[in-house]
Amino acid sequence: MKHKILAFTILLGLPQLAMAQWSLERCIDYAMEHNLQLKQQENIGLQKEIAVSTAKNAFLPDLQGGASESFSFGRGLTADNTYTNKSTNSTALQLNTSVPLFTGMRLTNRLKQAKIELEASTADLEKARNNIRVEIAKYYMQAIYGHELYAVAARQVQIDSMQADRLRRMYDAGKTSMAEVSRQEASLAQSRQTLTQTDIDRQNAILGLKLLLELQHEENFSIVIPKETPGFLASATTPSVNYVYEQALASRPEIEGENLRLKVAEYNVEIAKAALRPQLHLSGNIGTNYYKTSGIKMDGLGKQFQNNFNQGLAISLSIPIFNRFQTRNSIRSAKIDVDNQRYAIDNAKRQLYNEIQQVCFNTTAAKAKYESAMVVAKSSNDAFTLTKAKYENGKATITEFNEAKNTMLKAESDVARAKYEYIYQMALVDFYCGKELKIKM
Repeated sequence: MKHKILAFTILLGLPQLAMAQWSLERCIDYAMEHNLQLKQQENIGLQKEIAVSTAKNAFLPDLQGGASESFSFGRGLTADNTYTNKSTNSTALQLNTSVPLFTGMRLTNRLKQAKIELEASTADLEKARNNIRVEIAKYYMQAIYGHELYAVAARQVQIDSMQADRLRRMYDAGKTSMAEVSRQEASLAQSRQTLTQTDIDRQNAILGLKLLLELQHEENFSIVIPKETPGFLASATTPSVNYVYEQALASRPEIEGENLRLKVAEYNVEIAKAALRPQLHLSGNIGTNYYKTSGIKMDGLGKQFQNNFNQGLAISLSIPIFNRFQTRNSIRSAKIDVDNQRYAIDNAKRQLYNEIQQVCFNTTAAKAKYESAMVVAKSSNDAFTLTKAKYENGKATITEFNEAKNTMLKAESDVARAKYEYIYQMALVDFYCGKELKIKM
């Protein structure tokens, strides 16, 4: 029977040998390239790059061209600047340009602001990436946990199968009753049902991971189960909340993004103040005209365009005096936005501290659960070993045997749950410290 179970286990594993093996690092790298939310966030960054280009180009001169054709009937102005009762028509061509010489530092501050907005969008993109990394790690750990629970359930099926086979032989030899055989076969059926459910849970975890990776149509998919380092969990330590918080302040993109948005708000104040300062612009134009009056002989088109060619250059100065307090209120409003952004920074820091505090607490609690689960598992395993020996020597009933077996297997499941929760929380602590998100075992 042992050979049959071993062969069955090997057959279950054979399809996975041909599947693509996905490590946590590969999952994260794939998501960074293909996740749709990240692509949307990247497009926001591209828009900010365009805004920087627009702010730079605002310093350049502009250029407009124009043409007009006019007709006059009755008394009108002629080319020699006299009036006559004849129909006239004229053609005008013109080019105009202007360049800002001084705008109260508005253009300069707007360019600086646009560059900082681009940096803030980069920080927002990294924040979105971090959120995806954490989600992937969570689903990945669920998949690993489901894999181990499946192994525990398979072991339960193996034990029950061996006992059912043993009782059938004993019944054939007249050493036990059919009631004992039936009870064991019922226990075996329950174990197989549990195995089926754990397999479903495992596949659901894998499916959740695939959906997060946008791999709905990927059939050959399996995860890499990290190898456990002996003694790693026992020797692992959790740093203090304040230490993790200080590390996170220097590395977390959400804090960087809020700090950059404070600079953006401060530049809004300076941009609003620009309306208090004089504005100086340089402008120039060139143009020409063509006139034609009915009944009067005129120079040709080319000759008139040459003779009527004109140029102009002007410098204009605008001094703000009173605009119904609009500038004053704009400055006051911008300063309020600065205060609100300072509050946003404080709120982001407080939220970050709360998250770290919760993660550190969860890590400590998970470690305590894991250590206590290990003690319970050892005791349950010892109890099962003794009960099994007593049962095989006829000093314990099949009910006592199954109770000890179920207690041991539940303890093993509790160990797996606590272990992977502890591993996941430790990974989060390292992640908040600015390290790469990795599963250490």
